Amino acid sequence: MSGILFFDGACGMCTRAVEFILRHNRTGLLRIEPLQSPGTAERLGVSPSHLLDCNRWLDPSGAVYSGAEAMNAAVSTAIGSKLPLMLYHIPGIGFIEEAIYRWVATHRYRFRGTTPYCESHPAAC
Repeated sequence: MSGILFFDGACGMCTRAVEFILRHNRTGLLRIEPLQSPGTAERLGVSPSHLLDCNRWLDPSGAVYSGAEAMNAAVSTAIGSKLPLMLYHIPGIGFIEEAIYRWVATHRYRFRGTTPYCESHPAAC
């Protein structure tokens, strides 16, 4: 499984989380792009007004996942195991993960992070 994780490149906490996943990218199949990249909304089939609501995952088949499912897909790809994505699909687990994800996403600018991706890679945004 390979794909692209789209994330809020203006968010320091989001950048830190993505860098953590990239450090554990054993397969080399995980790619990242900020949601602020030109043309991202059209590419993902998401309205521009909802683009920054959550992270998104785009797999080679064109399927788009969002929120906690997207993060599970990214981790699955990075470590080379379908286990995180399989756990997400256990009844009840995905619901709990999404609730936690939504709370964190809503408050993401309050958490400590690192230099936001769009500040350190302005050409990508």
